[in-house]
Amino acid sequence: MRQVILDTETTGIDPKQGHRIIEIGCVEMIGRKLTKRHFHVYINPDREVEAEAFRVHGISDEFLSDKPRFHEIAQEFFDFIKGAELIIHNAPFDIGFMDHEFARIGGYPKTAEVCGVFDSLVYARKKHPGQKNNLDILCRRYGIDNSHRELHGALLDAEILADVYLLMTGGQTSLGLANSSDSDSKEEGDVGEIRRVAAGRPALKVIKANENEMKVHEERLDLIDKKSGQSVWRIKH
Repeated sequence: MRQVILDTETTGIDPKQGHRIIEIGCVEMIGRKLTKRHFHVYINPDREVEAEAFRVHGISDEFLSDKPRFHEIAQEFFDFIKGAELIIHNAPFDIGFMDHEFARIGGYPKTAEVCGVFDSLVYARKKHPGQKNNLDILCRRYGIDNSHRELHGALLDAEILADVYLLMTGGQTSLGLANSSDSDSKEEGDVGEIRRVAAGRPALKVIKANENEMKVHEERLDLIDKKSGQSVWRIKH
């Protein structure tokens, strides 16, 4: 599966009020692995950036004054996302702006007609109900270092979202048990027959970590502590 993690920055919050996209950032992922292919562009919106939006992303009118207009980059952008599943945090916001921009120049279908859409915010709310699920919170929750993120930026946020998505949707979701084909017919919660270990079976051999392995293990725990506050392996019960 080809996936594109996407983020935009805009002049304001509502395209119906004439607000425009000023930055697009995308990173490509195939088979849950980043390919190093990306699409990134700043866009001259032909209007002022609202003060509140500027405080979020820090992109000024002066900076955008010599950048291309959307119609100049539209085809390249469309070609990059076409056929992919888009992973977007709060997808209606970005998709709404994208569809508005494509409609302004005409000749392009709506995004959902040529792309799948995975809203990572909706997924996070289902996975972590009743909790905040913005990108900064998710980074802390999953131990992702985003200390270099002082302001929002489309490409940086797309790269961070890629890490969040992989951790949030990865990991073990079910425990495979022996004789799983038999368990399909059992009622939920039925553990089936308990089989005892045969008497006289030799004890399993215990292999202890050597000094070098323990050192590597401690270094790994130090890294986890740095990112998450404290690793569960060092919590004394």
